[in-house]
Amino acid sequence: MLTKILLAIALFYLVAIIAIYFAQAIFIYAPHMPTRELVASPSDIGLEFEALYLSTKDNEQIHAWYIPAKSHTTKTVLFLHGNAGNISHRLETIKIFNQLGLNLLIIDYRGFGKSTGKPSELGTYIDADTAWQYLIEEKNLTPDQIIVAGRSLGGGVAAELAKKVQPAMLILESTFTSMTEVSAKHYPFMPTSLIVKHEYETINKLKDIHCPIVIAHSKNDEVIPFEHSQRNFAAANEPKKFITLKGGHGNGFLFSLDTYVNGLHLAINEMVE
Repeated sequence: MLTKILLAIALFYLVAIIAIYFAQAIFIYAPHMPTRELVASPSDIGLEFEALYLSTKDNEQIHAWYIPAKSHTTKTVLFLHGNAGNISHRLETIKIFNQLGLNLLIIDYRGFGKSTGKPSELGTYIDADTAWQYLIEEKNLTPDQIIVAGRSLGGGVAAELAKKVQPAMLILESTFTSMTEVSAKHYPFMPTSLIVKHEYETINKLKDIHCPIVIAHSKNDEVIPFEHSQRNFAAANEPKKFITLKGGHGNGFLFSLDTYVNGLHLAINEMVE
């Protein structure tokens, strides 16, 4: 009897591993939470914007908004959001960067919002590359005029892009060291190092990034432990700045709004020409 019970447990565990391996994109990407529908636009907060569709090299259409600063500047932020919702759920972020006097390009990865396709690690990298090329080719910007910013999952995407293009600055907010390590926190009984396909190894890319880096993270983050950003910060090259926030994973930047905004303002003024 005991042997049968142990075999049943082992079989269940094996089936669970196989199911997670093939369905992990559902856990990593959540474009339908709360919805893929756009629920607002920058005009709702009084900002002019351009709605764009950017064509990727693998024939997907990436939906994006370009929000110009209220006064003329070439400093532009390419913002890469987290793993749920879409750009219409990021109006607070759009408002913050606009108030900082910066142009902003924000995109939805493939499979998010109005963008076509299905998300994957490689796909998100291609989407970020496409947005970067739009700023270079269509907005006639140079790399030293573009700040790449990523929140949560977007930090993993931003680090890959920054490694290749060396922007004016890289901002990593609430970002993991790797998807494998953060998955191990949430699924401690699973062999995550063996089954995670979308790895986003942020920490291993930082040694190859040679632009100013700002890392922001909340000590109260319930999804990605604070120590992930501490380790990322230790691995990053100088010059670098750490902004300690309070609040949860999704709202730390709002809960600590003054600290967040002032920290970004000072860092950008000090480290971006």
